[in-house]
Formats: sequence, C-alpha cells, structure tokens
Amino acid sequence: MAAQEIINHSYQDIFTLSLIQFDKACVFSKPEQVEKYSIYWIKKGKGVYNVDFKSYDFHDNILLFLSPGQVFSVETEAIEEAYSLSFVKDFYCIQTHDKEVACNGILFNNIYDTPFVQPNESDAAKLNFILESLIDEFKTDAAAQYDMLQAYLKQFIIQAVRVKKDNYIIKDDVETKLFKAFSVLVEENYRTLHSVTDYAEKLGISPKSLAKHFSKAGTQTPSDFIKNRIILEAKRQLIYTDQAVKHIAYDLGFNDSAYFTRFFTKATAKLPIQFKKDY
Repeated sequence: MAAQEIINHSYQDIFTLSLIQFDKACVFSKPEQVEKYSIYWIKKGKGVYNVDFKSYDFHDNILLFLSPGQVFSVETEAIEEAYSLSFVKDFYCIQTHDKEVACNGILFNNIYDTPFVQPNESDAAKLNFILESLIDEFKTDAAAQYDMLQAYLKQFIIQAVRVKKDNYIIKDDVETKLFKAFSVLVEENYRTLHSVTDYAEKLGISPKSLAKHFSKAGTQTPSDFIKNRIILEAKRQLIYTDQAVKHIAYDLGFNDSAYFTRFFTKATAKLPIQFKKDY
C-alpha cells in the first residue's frame, strides 16, 4: 500500500491495525508478495490495484482481502481514509475456524474471484463499531487482551462474510459446494498433486463426475483449474525468488525441468526465463 500510515497499533507483531490517511495521488509500480493475511477497508478513495497479475479498479467504501503469497501492487491510488488489518496464521487460523466463519475460499485463499467486497451503509456502521472496539482494546493493557483482539477480528471477518453473501451471488447448490471443496484442496496440494484423479479420489467421486459438475457450473475444467494454480505459483516464484527454473520445477512437483518448461511455455507463450526477464 503506497499510503503513509498515520496511526499504527500492533500486538506482538502478529496482529496489526493501521489507520491510513492522505489526499495525494500515488503511483507505486513495484509489486510485493503478501506475507500476512491482510484486510484493507478503503472508506474514501479510488485507484487501481493489481493482485496476482490481474487489475482491479475501485471507488470508495470497499474491503480488499489478500492472502499470504499473493502478488500485490498499486497502479494508482488517491486515498483519503483507509484502515488495514494484518495478521498471521498463529494469531487467527482461518482454516481452523472455517466451519464456523466460512471465510476460507470466500474472502481469503480465493484467487479465482474478485478480492473486493463492498459494504452498504448499514454494513459499514457495523464494521466501524467493531473497528472502534478493536482500537479501544489495543489501547488497553487489561488481562486476556489476546483473546479480546482475536474475538473482535473474528467478528469483523464474520461481518465481511455476511456482506459478501448478502450482496454477491454465492450459490449453495451441489456444484458450488463441490467447486469450493475442490479449490481448497488444490490450494493445499497443488505442489504435489497434479491430476484430476488425485482430487476426485479425495472428494469421493469419479473424475468424470467431477468434470460434469464443473461443466454444469459453467467454470473452467478441473484440469485447467489445477494447471492455472501451478502456473500462478510458478510466476510468483520466478518474480520473487532467485531460484533456478529447475528448482522451481522441483518445488512444484515436476521431476523433469524440461517438462516443466514446456508446461509453462504452453500456458503463457513464454519460456520461464523470458517471463522473468520481461516482467
């Protein structure tokens, strides 16, 4: 985020809340890889952000959700008022709380959908109340502060999930549930499991049935889904590490670096080393 932080609250470097405020347009072209789970609430402002090599424009009152590993950069922005919340898995594990909060694959670790959520006036009032409670708690030195901060963060995330479910079309049919389960599995295993059969077995259905459900939902094929996730990680590593192509290939489950090069080139029309150079 190119904005300057005016007020910063932090708990042991594992949970941070910052108030960002300025009225000058900024351009920040250098992409950065996200290290923590991050939420930006831009109350007043506009701009264009790039997330995982895709461009998104926004104007006032939006929530932006980023997960560790994602590539983020600011193309343009003019922010008058914004808040940022960032936390590590050890402070609040979204996977552990997924059954009760259901934010995994909806707000976070959802690289296949827009990272933005736009609350209405009523939603914003509720989120603001939670935010003010968080700030008050940061300023105290009372017992069980960790638990209180975690509870308020959980409330904020729950409210954001409700906003998305109320204002965006989130289907609850078999295909949608299967797609989410499949996407979460791919996110957890794409480095080691590359075939549709592997994931179909974990889901307890046949590869043919899985493909049929995806076709009915109107999404990309399971095979393309897996391939695109591997390619995304390959792009991230090519840009943000100094690893040789053969080491990136091995990290992504390819024993043959030449095969990985052909795999990447077919998907991007560029050799891995050329992609790194051009970017």
